[in-house]
Amino acid sequence: MTHLELTPRVLLRLPSAVATFGIGIAGYLGVNLSPYMITALQTALGSDVLTASWIVTATLLATAITGLAIARLCAGPQRVLVARLGLALAAIGFGVAALVPAPAVVVAGLLLGGIGAGGAVAASGAALAAFINPDRVAGINGLANRGVITVILAVVPLAGLAPLNVFGVLGGFALVMLAVSGWLPKAPATPATDAAALAPGQAPSGSSTASTAAAAVPQSPTPSRRLETIAGVTLLVVFALWAVSEDSLWAMAGVMGAEQAGLTPEGLGVALSGATAGGLVGCILLMIVGDRLGRAVPLAVLLVAGGILKIIEGQVTDPTSFVVVFIAWNTIYAIAFMYFVAASSALDADGRWSGPLLAVYLVGSSLTPVIGAALVEVFGFQGFAVVLGISSFVLAVPTFLVARVSTRLQQRETQLASRPAVAPAGAEATA
Repeated sequence: MTHLELTPRVLLRLPSAVATFGIGIAGYLGVNLSPYMITALQTALGSDVLTASWIVTATLLATAITGLAIARLCAGPQRVLVARLGLALAAIGFGVAALVPAPAVVVAGLLLGGIGAGGAVAASGAALAAFINPDRVAGINGLANRGVITVILAVVPLAGLAPLNVFGVLGGFALVMLAVSGWLPKAPATPATDAAALAPGQAPSGSSTASTAAAAVPQSPTPSRRLETIAGVTLLVVFALWAVSEDSLWAMAGVMGAEQAGLTPEGLGVALSGATAGGLVGCILLMIVGDRLGRAVPLAVLLVAGGILKIIEGQVTDPTSFVVVFIAWNTIYAIAFMYFVAASSALDADGRWSGPLLAVYLVGSSLTPVIGAALVEVFGFQGFAVVLGISSFVLAVPTFLVARVSTRLQQRETQLASRPAVAPAGAEATA
């Protein structure tokens, strides 16, 4: 009897971490630098804020749509190829926008770069599912992401927000990640999956002992795959709606704080910086805790707590309280975000759901300035905060159920991986 490691997941190592997390940062860098991109576009085009904002929105939507369109490819053997093509397009597009001052070329370059970034987002998202302990990996990913972005956001303004500096950073970072894209973990070909086509105990011709014993693993029942699909689709829909709810508050924070609580621009800077720091703390906590607290209950509690804080944010009228509640809410948001990533990774080791997850979020978040402003106009700031809070309460229910399914499927995968298998007669046994 031999104990076989049939799990398709691998341990997180430094090279694979650098590639997976770095390519993800490259894909999302435009989102984080969007305020700088608007300023750089005004310089490059001589346009007003609204025109520049719509061009940046179109770039981000190009990233989101591309990521969704090719996410399925990243769950298979084309993952590294998709990453390389995406990073190459991003480097070329953003590089051209940085170096060629012609307005038409700048806009075309940004759109091409946005399309390329979509490939990076999908490939890195799918690769997150390749690692053991999705919860801890999600925490490390969040920590790396926020740490690198914080440094970039601080350094770029020092050089000036000219097109060469802003778009050059986007293209240059994509080029650096292209050089290490070969370290990206490939989609697994699981022994259990291969064995499913064989009768129990049947050995494939010319197989090794591990493959022979793997054939003894029972075929995964169709209902499990159907349950995974239902859970995955539900997760993507919930995540998109949650993105709208969360990023609407982020987008309206400056206006809301100024009009409701007398928040100054300096106070807003403190709130945003504190929110980033709170997110880093949240990622560190998840990295330490891993899956020891489970996934469903913590995620549901975080959504409810976030909803309560959003409602409170709509009621406070002094700047100090506004900043404190804002930082607390964003810390909760960061931890919940990483739990969503972990849930999508746990559903399927191929990255079938973690691949499109970040692109889905980008679809929702790219439209939040418009959605947030519309909600404020209809309900006022207090009503706006209540609507966002209630949405979190409602979304907590399907989120809890999906997280439970992801935990159950991950446990089943682990059980299959550690199940003792008896090698058929004539097969060479190994310890």
